[in-house]
Amino acid sequence: MAKSTVLRPVPTSAQSVEFKTIHGYRRAYRVAGSGPALLLIHGIGDNSSTWTEVIDMLAQHYTIIAPDLLGHGLSDKPRADYSVAAYANGMRDLLSVLNIRRVTVVGHSLGGGVAMQFCYQFPEFVERLVLVAAGGVTRDVSPLLRLLALPGFDQAIAGLRLPGLVPAAHLVGRCTAALARTSRIRSLPAPAAVRSQLHDAVEVMRIVNGLIDPTAHSAFIRTLRAVVDWRGQVVTMLDRSYLTERLPVMLVWGTDDTVIPYAHALLAHSAMPHSTLATFAGAGHFPYHDDPTRFVDLVEQFVTSTTPMVHDPLEWSRLLSAGAATADLTGDESVQLAVLDAMAEERSAT
Repeated sequence: MAKSTVLRPVPTSAQSVEFKTIHGYRRAYRVAGSGPALLLIHGIGDNSSTWTEVIDMLAQHYTIIAPDLLGHGLSDKPRADYSVAAYANGMRDLLSVLNIRRVTVVGHSLGGGVAMQFCYQFPEFVERLVLVAAGGVTRDVSPLLRLLALPGFDQAIAGLRLPGLVPAAHLVGRCTAALARTSRIRSLPAPAAVRSQLHDAVEVMRIVNGLIDPTAHSAFIRTLRAVVDWRGQVVTMLDRSYLTERLPVMLVWGTDDTVIPYAHALLAHSAMPHSTLATFAGAGHFPYHDDPTRFVDLVEQFVTSTTPMVHDPLEWSRLLSAGAATADLTGDESVQLAVLDAMAEERSAT
């Protein structure tokens, strides 16, 4: 999917990387701009640099905080708790240190799961929620991530420390992605599935390049095993989606996402019928890279056209007491049945 060619003015406030020590661990984060606060949370194995292009555009109107999650990027990588709940705690702690009390949360992949957990644990901080190819909708996830979560298979990443192997793999990733975009390949029906698989090759290799350091590799495996096992994603969100009833929510998904399938967007949209679904046709797991200008326009429109939620403890108690109302599900019958099946699977002991 080609990037939009619409030009935007250069932001008046350039982004910078800053650090705060919290609980004895150094936390890195990018900050830029001024105005209402947006918290951008990256995915597993990634770091805040993934948002660089959209930060430059969003900083024209908003204060942007984009942390490197603990164990990622320039943040410390201790032997620590890398669960989704712990990451949500980390977001609360960082915002508190920065004296920011209200944010619109934007989460990609694992960061989407963290964003949803943050809304659940600390609703008083949250004004709006944007889920971008978010993890934690159902158990379904890329078979590769399931494989890497198994004991012993993590050495496949450790093996990338061999001299020369990463540059070679990165070159292969760039070449295969370029091949998948050629007009001749696009015209053939058979390789269509292959093109889909290769869509995010360069992005995947970018992330793999960052895992060569032993501490980064160890933190990645700890994070992965906290959220994925051989059956798929461990922490899922459909059974608590009803708690977003008063929270403005936007879902952003690429139709060619092979990490978190586009079908998850339909399930989440059904479970949160008040949400807005923005589909990026032909985009992969990183729709904000495929078309950053459209992504920024959507976020800005979402923020300006919605009323920020103000947490009401009494309303929260009412929602918890009432629980999920399956009659509120939207979408066609097959989607609604898939949501109910996923909820049942969430509650199963196996």
